[in-house]
Amino acid sequence: MVDAIKPLAASTERAGVASDLGGFGAVFDLKAAGYKDPILVAATDGVGTKLLIAEAVGRHDTVGIDLVAMCVNDLVVQGAEPLFFLDYFATGKLEVEAGRDIVAGIAEGCRQAGCALIGGETAEMPGLYDPGDYDLAGFCVGAVERGGILTGEGVSVGDVVLGLASDGLHSNGFSLVRRVVETSGIDMNAAAPFDDGCSLGEALLVPTRIYVKSCLAAVKTGAITALAHITGGGLTENIPRVLPDGLGVQLDASNWPLPPVFSWLAGAGGINATEMARTFNCGIGMILIVSSERQSEAEDALRQAGETVFTIGTVIERTGDAEAVIIGNASAEWDV
Repeated sequence: MVDAIKPLAASTERAGVASDLGGFGAVFDLKAAGYKDPILVAATDGVGTKLLIAEAVGRHDTVGIDLVAMCVNDLVVQGAEPLFFLDYFATGKLEVEAGRDIVAGIAEGCRQAGCALIGGETAEMPGLYDPGDYDLAGFCVGAVERGGILTGEGVSVGDVVLGLASDGLHSNGFSLVRRVVETSGIDMNAAAPFDDGCSLGEALLVPTRIYVKSCLAAVKTGAITALAHITGGGLTENIPRVLPDGLGVQLDASNWPLPPVFSWLAGAGGINATEMARTFNCGIGMILIVSSERQSEAEDALRQAGETVFTIGTVIERTGDAEAVIIGNASAEWDV
């Protein structure tokens, strides 16, 4: 297994890597990476029960991208550049082909994020995992020059809320997704009811979009006051994490399209608009808050980096027990 994944790890090498895969610890040189006075930022996460979808359809080459994305997207919201990544892969019995596919996905995610895969752990635990079962976790370290970290303190009333399009479900809400699939009775290998170009399993496994390079480009413009990665908790619970006390956001759901997978989940699962917005990304995977005077500058940087950008709201004053995130004009597709 180690021999199979060494070339994958080598394909992610970047400035600062100072050790080879296979040692007891991995070494990274911040000075060689170009930093003068860095603050380190770390994040850890997993893929969650999306792994059960991968196991059900026997496809393992995308969940590694999800693993990296869940970590690096959390780093970039603080203005940090992801530098290196380590993974933890635990299974009942190691199957080298599946294991290689998983690590190939991790390496692809690292390449997309510009960070190096410099170590990890592969554990066989037959007493804990059934044959064919596995779990993934990841750990990423990034850096930002002192004084450059984003805290959200600069957010003010009248700032514009931009949303970057997601690539589907990403990696959250899959316990609910699996429940909807179960009650609908649709086979994972059957055509997706919302996309006849692929199976349901393939549609659900579309990997989490990695926003690192585009968001770093936008941050360099100086127009960004805050970013929020839309993960577990959806739109309503993640945006408040980067807002100062006394502020909220007013979003207009008519300003971006609700992808078909979410419309299907709402209808097939009887999920109301409030629950959709606090469980799923609903088509917006990353939020950027920008000063209104420099909105076009930020949007240009994002679009040049390949993002689909929507103007979805504004920052407002919030008093008392008012909701921090107000979503207006949710279409009938959001509610059933």
